[in-house]
Amino acid sequence: MFKLGWFIDGYSPKTWRGPWSGRVKTEWAGSSFWEDACRGLERGGFDCVFVEDTSMIDDTYKGTMETALRFALEAPKNDPLPLLPLLARATKHLGVVGTISTIQYHPFLAARLGVTLDHLTEGRVGLNVVTSVSHRVAQNFGMEKMIDHDLRYEMAGEWMDACTALWNSWEDGALVLDEDKPVYADWTKVHPVDFQGKWFRTRGPLNNPPGPQRRPVIAQAGQSSGGRNLAAQQADLMLSIARTPEQMKALREDMNRRLISYGRDPNDFHILFLSSIFLGWNQRDAEDRNAAFEGGKTSEEWIETQLWLLSYLSGGEIDYSRYGLDDPFPQELGNGQVSTFQHILANNPGATMREVLESRDQLQGLTFIGDADSVSEQMHDAISETGGPDGYLIMSTEDMITRKNIAEITDGLCATLRKKGYIRDGYARDTFRENLNDNQ
Repeated sequence: MFKLGWFIDGYSPKTWRGPWSGRVKTEWAGSSFWEDACRGLERGGFDCVFVEDTSMIDDTYKGTMETALRFALEAPKNDPLPLLPLLARATKHLGVVGTISTIQYHPFLAARLGVTLDHLTEGRVGLNVVTSVSHRVAQNFGMEKMIDHDLRYEMAGEWMDACTALWNSWEDGALVLDEDKPVYADWTKVHPVDFQGKWFRTRGPLNNPPGPQRRPVIAQAGQSSGGRNLAAQQADLMLSIARTPEQMKALREDMNRRLISYGRDPNDFHILFLSSIFLGWNQRDAEDRNAAFEGGKTSEEWIETQLWLLSYLSGGEIDYSRYGLDDPFPQELGNGQVSTFQHILANNPGATMREVLESRDQLQGLTFIGDADSVSEQMHDAISETGGPDGYLIMSTEDMITRKNIAEITDGLCATLRKKGYIRDGYARDTFRENLNDNQ
């Protein structure tokens, strides 16, 4: 049985003008659209919804914010963390994961917020811990430029150590709740942590008691060696890009080695592989849908938005508008999502800019095409290669998140997956972590 998550590319108007978008261009800033989406995901048996975030408007591409704001690319965007309790209130079992940055939140603030969200969601919150990538983000938080990639991950490890110490600052049984004595909490079971690291210091203890999970589910998306080590040490859940079952298997084997070296059980660690699905009434219908999408990759709009995306992913260091479409794809990595560019270069030796831009799976992983029966078998066969308690993080079909394409997956594909026993047919546990680790 494999896991399912749905990736939302930011609390933003992602599909503000596409087919079946309804009133998303204004509705996105509230909660009703996202609540509808999450009710559908829970109906389909998804483990979680995952909301990405960033805190800036990027102007790397051509040196202006024009393209970002013209197409609503990563902006405008609301903070996803306050949205999570509303999504949890609209559902009963679905895990809700929001993004939090180690350079934007001090460990005490992050740990306290994580516990608060755990209470508000009744044990269904997860935190996607990121290091942020862009110079513009760094400048919004008082720095001149973004910290070097490898150092960011070293700092993130210490940040997580500080948060963990704070989450453990209340012992089990610290809450007495005796009205007669009276004793609300036993002060001898609440302890300062006196954490002093190289970059972070915090005295503690937290001034709020542990939530149902004590420690929120931790997700991590870095694919570099530093990112993998951080995930192996601290995370419950890892997001990954792979293009083939062989790459999926290789990542799982590498992570198993890292997990064991840190004294962890690989069965408690889950990898979700980014995936797109083109679902049709039959194979021909699905292939036509995919072909229509692929056909749009030669348009001026596609080229511009993809050049913008690469510029953004570089961390604000490389303006891809300066390269010709038939030039070789540059070998620069920038200081942003380094592992993403390593992935592109490794899978496209000698490729031109145009060839990379027209290959959608370079940035978004696996693609499944077919009717519900065919896609379910493709997904089952691929995940069987990993040998782990893994699954898929589904991207919006045809780059859109609408009520229609969510229903196609949750009420179409998921019904077949459930019938075949490939995904859960209900939620046996109370908390996100317990359901995530329920591999039966």
